[in-house]
Amino acid sequence: MSQTLHKQEKEQFCKLFKQDQVSDFEDRFAVMEAFMQTDGHVTSSQMIERLNDLGHRLDPEFVRDTLKLMCQYGFASKRQFDNGEILYEHMHLDQHHDHMVCTKCRKIMEFEDPQLEALQVQAAERHGFHLLQHKMEMYGICAQCMSRRRELLPLSEAPSGERLVIARLDGGPMARARLMAMGLRMGDEVDVITNSGRGQLVIAVDYKRIVLGRGLAQKLLVQVKPNNE
Repeated sequence: MSQTLHKQEKEQFCKLFKQDQVSDFEDRFAVMEAFMQTDGHVTSSQMIERLNDLGHRLDPEFVRDTLKLMCQYGFASKRQFDNGEILYEHMHLDQHHDHMVCTKCRKIMEFEDPQLEALQVQAAERHGFHLLQHKMEMYGICAQCMSRRRELLPLSEAPSGERLVIARLDGGPMARARLMAMGLRMGDEVDVITNSGRGQLVIAVDYKRIVLGRGLAQKLLVQVKPNNE
């Protein structure tokens, strides 16, 4: 955040909170200051930890309430991605960005694309839809995680949304027979529909959903499709 924008945000915060006689203003301003010094997305727990590091011993519930007020007054935005975790980010007037979320390391990357913004507006207009606001979240695997990725990995470790190819089975004849009975073959393309990291997972092959136990999924080795590299 630029120094000019930082100053403007603080001035508006002071004006609005004092105007509405919000209680404990000085402590709330400390939360605002700490929040504006952060980059990207933070949880309430991370904000509490940061405030402690800065020497502000504030009640956790007070910090959460202040973040709620900051969202209410338009200084922050609350986001909840597919893992259910609530995150807060800066909300700047007349600025918009979208998000790319790595399903492996959970890193969230912000990006802006004027062409994409224009296409979304055009799509709304074609349908006679009056667009008020929008958000885009793209899920995949970031470059860092891709660079550390093994050539082969157990299907049990593949994230939801991934498209892979069955490369090998580290099981005996009975495991192979079970796979064949399910309609799975070496070389089949597999879409991972759901994988929570424990229990069963759901995959799709040729538009057919298949439920696999974790034990069998651990023995089934997959790789990224060559044309996805």
